Formats: sequence, C-alpha cells, structure tokens
Amino acid sequence: MTPRDRKPGRWRRLRRERHRPNLRRGVIILPSAFTLGNLFFGLYAMVAASRGDFTWAAWCIVIAWILDYLDGRVARVTRTGSAFGAELDSLTDAISFGVAPALILIFLYFPEADWGWVIGFAYVSAAVIRLARFNVEQGGEARSHFHGLPSPAAGVLLATHYPFTTTAFFQQYLAALPWPQIMVITTVLVSILMISHIPYAKMPPLDFKTRRGIVRTTLLLGCFVLAVTIPYYWFFPAIVGYALWGLVRSVFLGLMQRLPERDPLLDEEPEDDDSDVEPREVDYHELTHEPETLDATTRSSSADDADQRDTRDTDIIQWKERRS
Repeated sequence: MTPRDRKPGRWRRLRRERHRPNLRRGVIILPSAFTLGNLFFGLYAMVAASRGDFTWAAWCIVIAWILDYLDGRVARVTRTGSAFGAELDSLTDAISFGVAPALILIFLYFPEADWGWVIGFAYVSAAVIRLARFNVEQGGEARSHFHGLPSPAAGVLLATHYPFTTTAFFQQYLAALPWPQIMVITTVLVSILMISHIPYAKMPPLDFKTRRGIVRTTLLLGCFVLAVTIPYYWFFPAIVGYALWGLVRSVFLGLMQRLPERDPLLDEEPEDDDSDVEPREVDYHELTHEPETLDATTRSSSADDADQRDTRDTDIIQWKERRS
C-alpha cells in the first residue's frame, strides 16, 4: 500500500479527532445547562410570588427540583462531574430551595408583618448551612442517604403547601385551622431537620434485576403516576410523609437501641473503580456502652499506659467475637 493510498484513512481519523474536543465541551456544558435551568425556575418562582401567583410559583419550585435531580444524573452518566459543577449546583440550590420558598411563605402569610421575614431568614440560614455541610461531608453527592433533610425536599414542602390549600379536601376539612401559625411551626421544624443528623434515603435508581429493586421501581413509578395525575393532592402530603418518616424511623431505632451495622453515610460502594471516595470511621462504643475491658486483673497489674490501651482493645475484640 502506497502512502497515497493511506491518506484518505488518515485524514478521516484526523477529522474525527478534531471534532472530539467540541463534543467533549458540549457534554461538559450539558449538566450546567440543567443547573442553570434550575436557577431560572427558582428565580421566576420569586417573581410569580411577588405578583401573587403562588400556584405557578410552587410549580416552578417543583420543576427546579426535577432539573436539580437531572443535572446530577446527567453528570454521572456522561462522567463530567467536577468541583465547579458541585459548587454551581449548591449556589443554585440556595436560591431555588432556600430563598424562593422563604419568599413564597413571606408573601403568602406575612405580607404586612414587620417581623414576618425573620422566619424566612431562619429557613434560608438552615438551607445554606445544610448545603455547605453537604459539600464538606458528602462531597456534593449522596449515594444512598442524605445527612439531614435535603434542601430540595424542604423547599418543595413549603412551596407546594399553597396548591394543596386550593383542593376541595382542604377547603372542606382543613381550612378552619390556623395555618399561619402552623406554617411557622412547620418552617421551624423543617429548618431543624435540614441541619440535623437524621439520615434520609435518596431516591433509588430504576432496577429490574433484583426483587427489592423491582419493588422500589414499582413504587417509584406509582409515585410518578400520582404526581402527574393529581399533583395538587400528591406533592405536599408526600413530602411531609418523607420528612416525618425519616424522623420517626430514627426515633424508633434510637428507642429500640438498634444501632446501624455500618455508617449510613458511607452509602454503597461506588460503581466506578477509579472513584476517590474514602470511607469515614465511626465509633459507636460510647452509644452501645460496651465494656472497656473484660479482664480487671490484667488492667490493674499493668503499669504502662500503652499496654493498658492494647489490652483494652484486645478485650473488646474478644467480647465482640463472643457476642457475635
């Protein structure tokens, strides 16, 4: 084969390589486009609330929540996640799920109150702290559990309250309740749950390989059908149930003294072999009241502090083996 015969194939290969950087840049921009879409609807939710259109403001927060979910999925599928994307996502969430729901609450219940904005300030502060802690502790991504109530869920809870108040069920059975006071208490509780240490399960991916995965996927599809068909009835009660379920579950496990076998924030092992996620060390000894040692004579006879610590660790291991 002569050099002239090899030219067409070589030029085709060079053209393909020349187009790859453009494709790569387009793929990198895609997650940020979803994040900026999240910001767009969060900002317009504030505009709609200032105009008195609280229903459209609530659905803008819901759309922002969907876009916030999709930008992480797109980044993982295209392998374009970066520190820049994580920071951009957090700043956007602070506006869409922090400032916007607070303004909706203020415009809806405290438009004339001199100090009604303080409750909004408390909520925004909790949301910002929650997002900052999320980036530090979980690297901007939770694999199976969130550390505290996620800020998107908190924002959707506060925002979708108004569409729920327009339903026939609410008007017939719940309209007589003092909702301004109830929403103040709800906002305070939601703020506390956001900065708490309660683990909240992440939305699992679709899975048809295992029995548990099929059950979860069926429940997710059922929730999706309900969200599309009866959104006014579904969103607010569903998010309230999600927030209460994490709280009740943690309280129940605490009362039963059932400590987790592993740290729930360790989540699952990353799917990618090149992941740099490092496991966190958690010590439950103080919570379980495990004995410091099982051999008192050995402890009293030893004069060296280092030997005492080694003996104590050995005794604890033996105690755990006998217990298991």
